[in-house]
Amino acid sequence: MRDDVSDNSVVLRYGDGEYTYPVIDSTVGDKGFDIGKLRAQTGLVTLDSGYGNTAAYKSAITYLDGEQGILRYRGYPIEQLAERSTFLEVAYLLINGELPTVDELSTFKGEITQHTLLHEDVKNFYRGFPRDAHPMAMLSSVVSALSTFYQDSHNPFDEKQRNLSTIRLLAKLPTIAAYAYKKSIGHPFVYPRNDLGYVENFLRMTFSVPAQDYDLDPVVVSALDKLLILHADHEQNCSTSTVRLVGSSQANMFASISAGISALWGPLHGGANQSVLEMLEGIQTSGGDVDTFIRKVKNKEDGVKLMGFGHRVYKNFDPARRSSRRRRTTSSRRSASPTSCWTSR
Repeated sequence: MRDDVSDNSVVLRYGDGEYTYPVIDSTVGDKGFDIGKLRAQTGLVTLDSGYGNTAAYKSAITYLDGEQGILRYRGYPIEQLAERSTFLEVAYLLINGELPTVDELSTFKGEITQHTLLHEDVKNFYRGFPRDAHPMAMLSSVVSALSTFYQDSHNPFDEKQRNLSTIRLLAKLPTIAAYAYKKSIGHPFVYPRNDLGYVENFLRMTFSVPAQDYDLDPVVVSALDKLLILHADHEQNCSTSTVRLVGSSQANMFASISAGISALWGPLHGGANQSVLEMLEGIQTSGGDVDTFIRKVKNKEDGVKLMGFGHRVYKNFDPARRSSRRRRTTSSRRSASPTSCWTSR
């Protein structure tokens, strides 16, 4: 071994050459080493299908340890945030790196509230969709279309424009999602209200009708708020990588997020949630006979599978699932439908 090689470097021997690459320390988790000069020095490239051993960038946002069942946002355990914070507080934390003060949170909420409305012409997109259009297709399409309505925030190098696009997306996505649901059931769209919170607005826009306003249940509101926290970030997953890849071309944020939504649609990513809901709806349609369903799963009858169990990353347990279990049980007791309060990570 060379005398000038330390524990903070990695040596690669190839042909007649020997090349040294610096080890990059991390605050928590695995260390890495920088191979940025590998190709120039050796003519070699690395092959790591699926990037299972490759970090594409440095990040101080989320730490995930699947073996230990650990998930942290900006250093805070997900269990702590789920119990003590709201979704908008966590959104502020993920964006800015610190939890907001009372004044900062008030300002942030005010900015979100100011941008919840959609331009009236956006409704024309929904009118053009068939009634049975997949909600993720509508979500992706409308988010991409926002770039045509908000051309004042396209420059990714302008901090004010980036922040404005971030606020607009956070504020409008509940409205976009609620409108997609209304389209699927043939109901009129419901406008957001400035006197309601983030989750309250979404529930009201989704379930209110002109003849009757939706009765906001604090337990359901709290449960959905916590579920949003638990799904707020998940390190360098498929959709995060997609957003960064599209954004690397200097595309505007609406285009990048639209691409990420399309990636989330896949059955190996966010689409797994759809499979769980379809399974629960199937059980309900068959009369709620859970015992018969489980028997078919165990006996592998008719290709029946139990969806929502097991995780590609979490080998022991999912910390998000542990945090959601109590709220999920409480809220499901108040719901007439078993599919309305259950979700799978």
